[in-house]
Amino acid sequence: MKRYTAIAVVELSGIADGLYCTDALLKKAPIAMIKSGTVSHGRYLIIIGGSTASVDESLQEALAAGQTSVLDHTFLPDVHPQVLEAVLGQRLPCEQDAVAILETETVAANVRAAELAVKGTAVRLVELRLAEYEMSGKAISVYNGELPAVQAAMELAGSFLRGRKEYVQYRIISRPHEALTRHLTTGTRFADTNVRELEGEEVS
Repeated sequence: MKRYTAIAVVELSGIADGLYCTDALLKKAPIAMIKSGTVSHGRYLIIIGGSTASVDESLQEALAAGQTSVLDHTFLPDVHPQVLEAVLGQRLPCEQDAVAILETETVAANVRAAELAVKGTAVRLVELRLAEYEMSGKAISVYNGELPAVQAAMELAGSFLRGRKEYVQYRIISRPHEALTRHLTTGTRFADTNVRELEGEEVS
């Protein structure tokens, strides 16, 4: 996967404004990557990557063009490789350590929290889901590692999110069931999961 120095995330409340901002930021600076489109709740999501200067210039242009339609945004001038890969859809295997699940109302808030968590601790970013249609605009991220590291990661994320309207909650599972870690390795989306036979009581 190509490495970009910086990324930015912009969420807008309207689709027309989203497309207008996309055009504006593309014209402003020579960014190297863009992914944009509609997400749930009629929102428009834009993710751009490239050099720090170009991404910052394009982000500022988008914010000026979008004005009150901008729901949230974030700028990561030295993006962590795990965050970049997760934003672009890569998933890591989940191991039999502690797990944390962080849920926010916006994508930008979750991406910024993920950056703080993985840069500040030794956790793995297993998955990052961005405002898919069944998620009502929310974003979730899943972390895996030794319990002290997972706790520290959520403290870092929580200290950033606390008091913001985008904050929802996080939960830590200190000793996840083996079936859950297998489930998290394949992803949290219901439509993508398979039935897992467990050693429970047989029902005739």
